[in-house]
Amino acid sequence: MTGNIIRSIGAVLAASAMALPGAALAQTVAVPGESYAAPGQIGLMSSVTPIQDSIISFHNGILLITITLITLLVLALLVVVVLRFNAKANPKPSSVTHNTLIEVVWTVAPILILVVIAIPSFGVLTDQMTTPDGERRYLGANIFSFGEVEVPAPELTVKATGAQWYWIYEYVDEGQAFDSAMLREPERLAEKPNQPRLLAVDNELVVPVDTTVRVEVTASDVIHAFAVPAFGIKTDAVPGRLNETWFHARKTGIYYGQCSELCGKDHAYMPIAVRVVTQDEYAAWIEALRNGNVIAANAVLEPIT
Repeated sequence: MTGNIIRSIGAVLAASAMALPGAALAQTVAVPGESYAAPGQIGLMSSVTPIQDSIISFHNGILLITITLITLLVLALLVVVVLRFNAKANPKPSSVTHNTLIEVVWTVAPILILVVIAIPSFGVLTDQMTTPDGERRYLGANIFSFGEVEVPAPELTVKATGAQWYWIYEYVDEGQAFDSAMLREPERLAEKPNQPRLLAVDNELVVPVDTTVRVEVTASDVIHAFAVPAFGIKTDAVPGRLNETWFHARKTGIYYGQCSELCGKDHAYMPIAVRVVTQDEYAAWIEALRNGNVIAANAVLEPIT
């Protein structure tokens, strides 16, 4: 009863706030366990893309089942050995040193297990490295479906260039680019206190929701890696080479990642922040970016809580 009353009051206050002139719209929320790893979290990041759907399905299905069965088999064998072949139960040990059947089984069984694991894992890897064309289907939540999720062709291309130790984002079709660097602690507390430490950046990569985004990844100095766990993507950024990945985020919010390749003394201070906004917000943001700079563009977005 109390919870319902509080929710009702909250709904009325929210409606009143939206009715006021100049009232702020819903803010982008950084959610532990979804935007970034929560303290003590067990398991993978929550998924907001088809690629991460397939990774979670593969991990929670094939891998966990296989690992559990192997663990139980090994435990059972250990129990049998302890109980049947100890000195008290078996004072005269067997002199057998060779068994063809057992050797064939312990050679063939691991091969079959690896085949079972390899087939869907190749599918997941192919999904990440094959940019959608609007026709090819993707694994999605069902790891054995080999084609249940439709993903449209890319509508936006972003080039991410790794540098020591920040990212350069270029909106290829728009001819616009800006740098994204981690906020040091005094800056974070002053400018973005609600964003996580060591992950907050000065300028997020802004993309629209429900849009396929092609990401071209390279580097200007040493090898870096562009990785966003909630999207299920991780691609090396190699100087002189252009690698490619993609994502299709179905939920607005801010999602964090980090450079995942040892790239020098400040490797740990090279976060990635991708902000997924509505189509209307993105249109306003990109228009402000064209007509001004990234600071003016960021000013049209709601603050992150």
